Amino acid sequence: MSARSSPSVSHFLPAAVILAISGWAGLFFLVNNMLPTVGPRWLFFFLGVLALTGTVLPIVAFLNRRFQSSPAPSSGVIIRQSIWVGVYGATIAWLQLGRALTPALGLLLALGLVVIEWLLRLREKSQWNP
Repeated sequence: MSARSSPSVSHFLPAAVILAISGWAGLFFLVNNMLPTVGPRWLFFFLGVLALTGTVLPIVAFLNRRFQSSPAPSSGVIIRQSIWVGVYGATIAWLQLGRALTPALGLLLALGLVVIEWLLRLREKSQWNP
């Protein structure tokens, strides 16, 4: 019986390239050509999530492949973990916009997201059948 492993990094490269290029190019255009009114601000956060998610997607896939867990993470888990990074980055930018970000708040937010992901993975482990 062969053990199931997580998907390879090359499996995620097309999506990562599309997300990263569209996010970073959109951010570049937005910052250079738009005024910071309400619409472009929300677009900034959306494009920030896309850019960060696409950038870290191959890194997260590599880390999940390198450090195996039982059960092996599916493609959905790897994408979800990458989206967590994008949401964290956009939330940090939003908090900094209002000058409400402190190092303690940033660490607590990161810890909260890590705990949520850990609980989701724990739930997946409890329902796993070999």
